[in-house]
Amino acid sequence: MTSIPRLPHPGTLLGALLIALPGLAVAQTATPAEKKVQALSAAAPKVQDVKVAKATPTAKRTLTPAQKKVKAVTAAAPAAEPTEEISNEQIAIADRVLTGTAACEFDQTVDVKPVANKPGHFHVNFKGTAYLMTPEETTTGAVRLADKRNGVVWIQIPAKSMMLNQKVGRRMVDSCQQAEQRAAAAAVATATQ
Repeated sequence: MTSIPRLPHPGTLLGALLIALPGLAVAQTATPAEKKVQALSAAAPKVQDVKVAKATPTAKRTLTPAQKKVKAVTAAAPAAEPTEEISNEQIAIADRVLTGTAACEFDQTVDVKPVANKPGHFHVNFKGTAYLMTPEETTTGAVRLADKRNGVVWIQIPAKSMMLNQKVGRRMVDSCQQAEQRAAAAAVATATQ
């Protein structure tokens, strides 16, 4: 049986080359600039002598440009008084809107309340900002409320609701459920078991 020769460990070869290379460089004829670089590198501290400071966590979290844009858009002015006239189809959609407080992911809440004396208009409050929304027709049957001025949309499906910022293309909050949606989700979970 023929044995396969063992190759030396790559770290051993690399170490040998690193030790031999400075000597080879000195053996060659060096220009005055190269001699200066060699002298400086010889005087530089060795890697084992250098101490690395530990990173300390910063108390303030920095936001990415996209996060700053979302924050700026969500801090929009409070909802104005409703002026938009809505159609009979929108009124029919408004009858399906779940109102009240929805519990969302990360212990967040969204409040959906109808505007007094303005059928089909809703104030949707999230993180201290009130959005004036009106229903929009969808092809999927989902309930969609939109604040066209701020580019914010509230979408309601049987299992959950979510708020989207169309201007920056991101979800503001997700997995929001009101009592009716929690009951529907529980019924689906029970039926699939």
